[in-house]
Amino acid sequence: MKKLYSGKSIFLAIISVFISLVTFAQGNTFTGTVLDANNKEALFGVTVVEKGTNNAVTTDLNGKFTITPVHDFPVILQLSFSGYLAKELELYSAEELTLSVSLQPKITSDEVVITARRRKESPQQVPIPVSVVSGALIEQSGSFNVNRVKELVPSVQLYSSNPRNTALNIRGLGSPFGLTNDGIEPGVGFYVDGVYYARPAATTLDFIDIEQIEVLRGPQGTLFGKNTTAGAFNITTRKASFTPGASFESSYGNYGYVQTKASVTGPLSDKFAARVSVSGTQRDGTIENVVTQQYINDINNLGGKAQLLFKPNDNVEITLSADATRQRPNGYAQVVAGVVQTKRAGYRQFDSIASSLNYSLPSTNPYDRKVDQNTTWRSNNDLGGASLNADFKIGKGTLTSTSAWRYWNWDPSNDRDFTGLSVLQLSQAPSKHQQWSQELRYSGDFTSRLSGTVGLFAIGQELKSDPYHTEESGNAQWRFSQSSTSALWATPGLFEGYGIRTTSQLNSQSAAAFGQLDYNPFDKFHVLAGIRYNYDAKQVDYNRVAYGGLQTTNPALIALKKQVYSDQAFKEKTSNNNVSYVLTLAYKASNRFNTYATYSTNYKSVGLNLGGLPTASGATLTELAVIKPEYTTHVEVGVKTKPTENSVLNVTAFNTDIKDYQTQVQTAEVGVNRGYLANAEKVRVRGLELDGSIRAAQYLSFYGNLAYTEGIYVSFVNAPVPLEETGSANAFKDISGGSLPGISKWSASTGAELSTAGKFLNQEGRYFVAGDVYYRSTFSSSASPSQYLNINGYSIVNGRIGFRVSDGLSVSLWGRNLFNTNYLEQLLPAAGNSGLYAAVVGDPRTYGITVKYAITDLRKK
Repeated sequence: MKKLYSGKSIFLAIISVFISLVTFAQGNTFTGTVLDANNKEALFGVTVVEKGTNNAVTTDLNGKFTITPVHDFPVILQLSFSGYLAKELELYSAEELTLSVSLQPKITSDEVVITARRRKESPQQVPIPVSVVSGALIEQSGSFNVNRVKELVPSVQLYSSNPRNTALNIRGLGSPFGLTNDGIEPGVGFYVDGVYYARPAATTLDFIDIEQIEVLRGPQGTLFGKNTTAGAFNITTRKASFTPGASFESSYGNYGYVQTKASVTGPLSDKFAARVSVSGTQRDGTIENVVTQQYINDINNLGGKAQLLFKPNDNVEITLSADATRQRPNGYAQVVAGVVQTKRAGYRQFDSIASSLNYSLPSTNPYDRKVDQNTTWRSNNDLGGASLNADFKIGKGTLTSTSAWRYWNWDPSNDRDFTGLSVLQLSQAPSKHQQWSQELRYSGDFTSRLSGTVGLFAIGQELKSDPYHTEESGNAQWRFSQSSTSALWATPGLFEGYGIRTTSQLNSQSAAAFGQLDYNPFDKFHVLAGIRYNYDAKQVDYNRVAYGGLQTTNPALIALKKQVYSDQAFKEKTSNNNVSYVLTLAYKASNRFNTYATYSTNYKSVGLNLGGLPTASGATLTELAVIKPEYTTHVEVGVKTKPTENSVLNVTAFNTDIKDYQTQVQTAEVGVNRGYLANAEKVRVRGLELDGSIRAAQYLSFYGNLAYTEGIYVSFVNAPVPLEETGSANAFKDISGGSLPGISKWSASTGAELSTAGKFLNQEGRYFVAGDVYYRSTFSSSASPSQYLNINGYSIVNGRIGFRVSDGLSVSLWGRNLFNTNYLEQLLPAAGNSGLYAAVVGDPRTYGITVKYAITDLRKK
């Protein structure tokens, strides 16, 4: 009986302890301190919420909080703070009443969580050169679109003479330099929340509610649905939350700058949450039209995004998203930058032409910012779409399905002769684009030593004129097209109103199977192998019809008209498939030292010319309609280090060889003034990149990035001549050994921030002063190297000062291009190659104020 009694006592004692543990949480108080994981600085304003309740508190100036739970054990506390990774604490006993919690900052690049390999990882542990820009840094630096973000990541180049004519490149590769030809695909993948955006115009959009941007450098074909031969922009927006919150931000600056952003999120039920975000930007023009007395090239953008999150349990998350953006700027006008002497006869030089028409340019200094263009500029740009993303946790991984539909509507009007003369009276290429895509992907751990990603991807695209593209001559066209001294060229009305209308349709389908495995045969060593099979099919229907001008039966006059514009029609269909692969060896000597070496092949799909083809002896060169695919061979070696707990230093060396490089070439023919596509036999890009960051003290942070890049045509024996050689005996030239356009040998960005805790309007927050500098050296702005079409190196200095909090009112004063540096972004020959060329001018000094009010948890208000 004594034994039985003892056993019963023990059993009752266990039950008593269990009951006490279960009920202890109610009526007891937890206290804690929240610190920055890197510098151990106290964090104030951190939201601490008891999961599943409205019970929430925030930390004080010393990072301390006190909370009394309303639930029994186990108690789950959720901690969130702007610029830091969220954290959950599961508490099971009274021994945890006093807590010390560290949060990892997002702004420090070594601590952010990325999804570059389709799972959450630290960038320092990933054997891929990747730069991460947090949403907080984007907002603080005023980088509201990709063109601004490029100043933070010097390996990125973006060139845009209007939304359609935009090229996003990484390490100088991705899209041909010059006017866009819709018949080829970009080599830099642009993804937003897992959805591939096919049209380069998407890169001109204002960011809406950005969480972070990952810039992956080098080919990534075994990780992403669409092939990415030069790299990828992987953009993540803020998700809908079951914690209700809201933010409102408004900025005001010179040139009438106004930008407003707002976002609200919260639960609709215990399983549904929503988020709605809007953004609008306006700014007056910076270019003066001396004829109309208007300032053009303004900004007029409006966009919005809505998300509906369904989370029935911790293993399933489904998000339905829809977005739309509308841009209505008054022009993307280029200013005249200069005139060169070509090899044509004297009467065909621009100065001679202008003199005979009694015309003078308003200025040949692009920094005067003056134009006299007589054709209205219009750049109506609409993009949007919807997507359904579903994540299912299965085993030790996640199965992801992303279904998406997107549209792009483009309604432009340009003055491509860049003058007040009626040369090209109309230059309009309204287009409509739709895409449908589906990606199915599984990422996770297959065994204790084997992890990876496998997926399937399909996309269909339709791009068509809406209803047709127009190029139409004015009364000065005859003088620019005149190729002989015959008096017939001056026949009154011969070319006035004479033009071409083009209808075109491009249909393309692409499908791929891809995968990459990470095998860890023994500690610290990893072997990563990936493979991709890609299939592409494309067809184009192109029909160009001449119209207008003087109606005549005179064969000589008809012949002159056909020298300017002629009918042209062709249909082409092509398909091809390709297998590419990647092999990476990585050795992690410690958590602070990671090395890797990569060898990969990649492929950019076949192209079709969609802007007209050049002619020879009056015959269309239809053999130029199909552009061979690019084949890339890439080698890369990298070292990622953390010299100290609060610093990062990474070095990358790479070499990329491309066979049958798809390039944009110009021709003197007005009918193909957009240029046409061709293949260069081989190009090479190689370089060295250095990036780092450090928190020198608890109040000071610093980052710096440096890139050396060399890009050359290894072989391009049949390239078009540069602008100054137009009219030479040979229309083509061997430019082997010449520099690729758009690549600066040296580029760099660096920035620092000094901050201290304080109070503003009775709010506990942080005062800060910050600045950054962006530099790039001279680069070519011509597909064929030219002694005139080179852009000088320049530096841009930006700064900001203010007070910010995670919850409440933040205020900052900012300035961009503080020293009002004059710089150019692109140079473009005028249609017809008379020797005139124009420039896209960089923004002058801008400054203003930004006011933001955020509420991280509306339940506390």
